Formats: sequence, C-alpha cells, structure tokens
Amino acid sequence: MLDRTTRLALFTLYQSSLALGILLLPVALLVRQAGVTLPVHQLVERTERAYEAAN
Repeated sequence: MLDRTTRLALFTLYQSSLALGILLLPVALLVRQAGVTLPVHQLVERTERAYEAAN
C-alpha cells in the first residue's frame, strides 16, 4: 500500500513539474534573452528519474 502511495505521489510530482515547466516557458524565454537560464529541466529530469526508479 505504501509503495502504491509513493508511486502516486511521484507521478503527481512529475506531472506537476511538467505543468510548471510549460507555464514558465514564456518567462524562461524572456529571461534567456537576458543571458540567464532557468533550471526547470533539471527539476523535470529528477522527478522523472525518481518516478521511473519507483516502478
């Protein structure tokens, strides 16, 4: 039961990080023109790895 709850929580976190990345895309494009990059891709990759490791 705890394993299933953990996988569900990781899946929810992964989906939320994808949504956050999509929502921050316009901001990231503006900030990138100033020479700064947002590390949203690292958040998405880490949550993806954690979710896949739980399966």
